[in-house]
Amino acid sequence: MTSYVAASFLHLAADPNYVPDPKPLLDFDLKTARTRDYVYVNKTLRYPYYQTMAHQPLEIENWMEISADYEWYLSEKKRVIEEQGKVVLDSLPENDPACQELLETVADWLPKRYPTMFDRLLETTEPGEQRDGIYNRTTKERYQWEVGNAPDGREALTILSRLVECDFLMGREREDGHIYFVGGLVAFPGFYLLSEKIGKSMYETHVPVPQFNEKLLVSVERTLRRLLPSAPFERSSWEIVDDKQLFWHNIASLPEGGRISCDPGDLLLRIDRQAFRKLPKSRGIIFAVHPIVRPLHTLARSPLIPALLSKIHTDSSRDLIKYKVADAYWEALEPWLEARTQEQIAEGLIEAADIEGKGVGEFRRFVKEGMERV
Repeated sequence: MTSYVAASFLHLAADPNYVPDPKPLLDFDLKTARTRDYVYVNKTLRYPYYQTMAHQPLEIENWMEISADYEWYLSEKKRVIEEQGKVVLDSLPENDPACQELLETVADWLPKRYPTMFDRLLETTEPGEQRDGIYNRTTKERYQWEVGNAPDGREALTILSRLVECDFLMGREREDGHIYFVGGLVAFPGFYLLSEKIGKSMYETHVPVPQFNEKLLVSVERTLRRLLPSAPFERSSWEIVDDKQLFWHNIASLPEGGRISCDPGDLLLRIDRQAFRKLPKSRGIIFAVHPIVRPLHTLARSPLIPALLSKIHTDSSRDLIKYKVADAYWEALEPWLEARTQEQIAEGLIEAADIEGKGVGEFRRFVKEGMERV
C-alpha cells in the first residue's frame, strides 16, 4: 500500500497540470494579517538594477495573500469598478472559458488556504442539481452556480473582485504564437488602463516600456508559452508614488516637468507583486497583481534601503528611471535618502563601506528572522 501511495504521488508530481492544495492557515486572523515583505523577498529591489524579468518559482500558498487591509481593498475596488466600468473590468469572448476556470480555481483555493474566511459551497439541491460556490465570511456574500456551469466573462471577474485583494490580467497564446491580453480585472493599475491593453499583443502593449521589446519580449513570450500549470512563478516591480490611489496615482497625471509637493518621507514605495499561472483546461495565462504600498519614512531605519534606493536611481539606465517618472520627485527625495543613510552610519546600523560598489545590493543580509511579513 505504501509503495502504491508513493507511486501515485510521484505520478501526480510529474503531471504538468498538477498543483498541490495550499496548506491551510488554521489560525489566520484578519485583524493582524500581513503579506510577505516585498522589500526583501522576490528580488523586488536589486542592484545593479536593469531590465529583467527576475522571476522565481511560486509556492502555491503564496498565490493570493490577504492582509489586514482586505476590506479596504475590496471597498476601493468596488468603487473603481462602479466609476470606471469596462475601462477596468472587461473580457473578450475568447476569454470566457478562462474566466470560468479562474473563478472555479479561486473558489476551490481560498477555502483551503483561508478556512477561517471562506466556505466552499458544494451541495446537491432537492431536484438533484449539484451546486458549487463560495461564501465570504467577512463580507457575508454568497456566490453559487451549477457545477460545471460557473459564471464566465465579466460576471466571473465581478465575483472575483469581491473575494481577493489582487487584480487579474489575463492573456492567451493565439495561432500566430504570440501572447495577447484578452481580459481582466485591473482596478489598481496605477498608471495604465486595461481598456488600452485588451485585444493587443504583448509587443504592442510594451512599446512605451524602455528596453522591454528589444531585450525581454522574446524570452518572456517563450516563458509564458512553455509555462506549465504545475510550475507557477512570481516576480515584482516597483515605483515611487505620492498617494495611495491605486487606480491612478497623482504622479501619473503630472504634466511634463511637473513636480510632487509632499514631504519626501511621505512618498510611497509601491510594489506590484505579480503571480503567473496557466490554467490547465482553458490554457489561459493569469497574471495576479497585488499592489502594496509602504511609506518611505517606515523604511528610514531599514539598513541600507535608503542608500540602495539612491544608487538605483543614480546608477541605473536613464530611460528606465525616467519611465518611473523619477524626475517628478528625485530633486526632493535625493537629499532625504542621503540624510537617512548618514543617520544609519552614525547609529551603527551600517558602515560607510557597506554603500560602496555593489555592496549596497547585499541589503538582505540585515534581515532578521521573523521580518518576512509586514
